[in-house]
Amino acid sequence: MIGSFTFENLPCRVVFGSGTLASAKAEVERLGGKRALVLTTPQQEAQSKSLGAALGSVYAGLFSGATMHTPVEVTERALAAMKACEADCVVSLGGGSTTGLGKALALRTGVNQLCIPTTYAGSEMTPIVGQTENGLKTTVRDAAVLPETVIYDVELTLTLPASLAATSGINAIAHAAEALYARDANPVTSLMAEEGIRALARALPAIAARSDDREARTEALYGAWLCGVCLGTVGMALHHKLCHTLGGTFDLPHAETHTIVLPHALAYNAPAVPDAMARISRAIGAADASQGLYDLAKRLGAKLALRDIGMPESGIGKAADLAVTNPYWNPRPLERAAIRDLIARAWAGERPAAIKAVT
Repeated sequence: MIGSFTFENLPCRVVFGSGTLASAKAEVERLGGKRALVLTTPQQEAQSKSLGAALGSVYAGLFSGATMHTPVEVTERALAAMKACEADCVVSLGGGSTTGLGKALALRTGVNQLCIPTTYAGSEMTPIVGQTENGLKTTVRDAAVLPETVIYDVELTLTLPASLAATSGINAIAHAAEALYARDANPVTSLMAEEGIRALARALPAIAARSDDREARTEALYGAWLCGVCLGTVGMALHHKLCHTLGGTFDLPHAETHTIVLPHALAYNAPAVPDAMARISRAIGAADASQGLYDLAKRLGAKLALRDIGMPESGIGKAADLAVTNPYWNPRPLERAAIRDLIARAWAGERPAAIKAVT
């Protein structure tokens, strides 16, 4: 039975395929851009210079200082670069770090964004930006930060190492998984969520087996797009709160943190949302959602413990305190002791534990 719901489509243009990067200049011009600042990370500077050459007359300059968790001091430097080259729009080439920087600039200046993702982060499809200041990561939801246009080019993901594809892909799955039990969940988003999870769960093992599998890379990018739409359309819950807390406080790598935490967050919420767990289980072909995602990460060779990506054991208690402070809405009430146990298991890399429902 379908009940009442609200569904809002986000106004974002998507260009999907292979070789679609060639349309970048036309897409900038379509937005009315005349001077585009290209944003990227130091690791993708050479690729971005090639993009700059392809942009030709609309290329204004390059800022290659994007970094994870969008520190406000980096945004300040990018703002200065924008002013110096008199840019009237930005083109973000890269993963979530670069996309986040473009969004932060749009939030402050209102400039149009063309986003060209090279990972499966999904943030290019959301009106959400997470920013870090003084070790604390906070999120802002504002229509101004949604990119106007996104170019998905499968060619750009072929060089993404299989190990990074694995964690980036499970990060995308996390967006869809939480969409299935979000407070503002709806049937349309849930359809996209299950399909996005299914596509990624099928594609990621194929990529791990053969990194240049073009069909699998296409399916993974398609799944990541769907999962990103889910994240942009409905709200977040415990999983994202934990990852924002851990990433911002301990400077942990974003995708790896999501990969490790997701099975544990799902185990915590499972008693409260059995229908959502059934859909996740069906999408990944497993009997149990949390155990199945843990096994998927293990099969892909991803790290399973927060201690292995830089989190100190002494931080478990602090993380639990922060997680229950200004919490995101969650289908199950947050209990500090249970959250601490969840984080401790994730820190040690243990299997997710079945947690009894609150009475």
